[in-house]
Amino acid sequence: MDKFRIIGGRPLEGRVQISGAKNSALPCMAAALLTPETVTLHNLPYARDIITMRRLLEDLGCQILMPELRTLKISAASVEVFEAPYDLVKTMRASVLALGPLLARFGEARVSLPGGCAIGQRPIDLHLMGFEKLGATVSIEGGDVVARSNRLQGREIYFDKVTVTGTENLMMAAALADGVTVLNNAAREPEIVDLAELLNKMGARIEGAGLSAIRIEGVDNLVGAEHTIIPDRIETGTFVVAAAITGGTLDIVNCNPQHVTAALDRLEATGVRIERSNAFSLRVSAGAHMKASDVTTLPHPGFPTDMQAQYMALMTLAEGTSIITETIFENRFMHASELLRMGARIRLSGRQAVVECNSGLKGARVQASDLRASASLVLAGLAAEGETIIDRVYHIDRGYEKIEEKLRSVGAEFVKERE
Repeated sequence: MDKFRIIGGRPLEGRVQISGAKNSALPCMAAALLTPETVTLHNLPYARDIITMRRLLEDLGCQILMPELRTLKISAASVEVFEAPYDLVKTMRASVLALGPLLARFGEARVSLPGGCAIGQRPIDLHLMGFEKLGATVSIEGGDVVARSNRLQGREIYFDKVTVTGTENLMMAAALADGVTVLNNAAREPEIVDLAELLNKMGARIEGAGLSAIRIEGVDNLVGAEHTIIPDRIETGTFVVAAAITGGTLDIVNCNPQHVTAALDRLEATGVRIERSNAFSLRVSAGAHMKASDVTTLPHPGFPTDMQAQYMALMTLAEGTSIITETIFENRFMHASELLRMGARIRLSGRQAVVECNSGLKGARVQASDLRASASLVLAGLAAEGETIIDRVYHIDRGYEKIEEKLRSVGAEFVKERE
């Protein structure tokens, strides 16, 4: 099993290029199932979840070519299997995104229930409710979701709570339904907008993506298209924190600052200096004094839950006391116990973490529990005195493209080892 070995205390200096957004690439790859024509996607990150989704599509019968690095050409002309099995779904919850496209185009789909994960339960009941509203018959058989429909019918659907994958799944399904579908209380993330842009290039008629109500007028069929995936906003935020927590200066390029406005605003409130030189780059440096600042995670455009762990690592070194409130997932403070091993002062109470400043972090052996927890421990290790060893780093490979190489390129003493 791989581990990271980090010698901390070195300011990061240089230029970092942000990769494509994993959380946008996955639904865009699934959208290729909606048409027999070829869908070409550019700026895909080289991350484990992308490899898993490619394997799933190939298992379904898709033909996939990689004519150049970070580009995939996906043809679903020969799909004859309509099942996403457990061995893939258990490693990547986004496999459930095959459900909507398969149901809409072929009238049937079987996808293993994804269940929970390390950061809490993420049920797909809102997905299933939406499919039933569109006229599908949905049942649970042997741990699998089985959905069937002769032809989906457009309806007005209201989500009881905001669901990103639910919005994506229903938006893809509704693109081939008869009539008009309106998704109310829809997710507003940039990844939703990116998927809608791809679908519209494929001939869909979608309005309102990025707003709380999305209108989809169904069409008879969709066609091939070419699309470039947006930059990863969470990787952007992670490297902003990396510059601040190490006292360094980073030029972050190929990013979209507008996608991380809430996170950047909150980080600036702590004293981090962020220069927005143009629409696609940032220059970030640590301020003279970092001050503690409270934060509450919220659906987009609020502060993203995927930046909460990284923010906590930074707050361990900020002057004063900060209160971090997690409203999205019920078990997303698993990194706190590992930060305590490094000398952090953190008290947990339900969905709140109280973080007090200490004299500095110390290197220790710690264990990653999930993707973003991994990132927080890497950041803490970069700032800590001495050596930090992080076990179970396969989590970080799911969503960050070669993070160890990017960090070494800007001065980190950072190696990946296999035990």
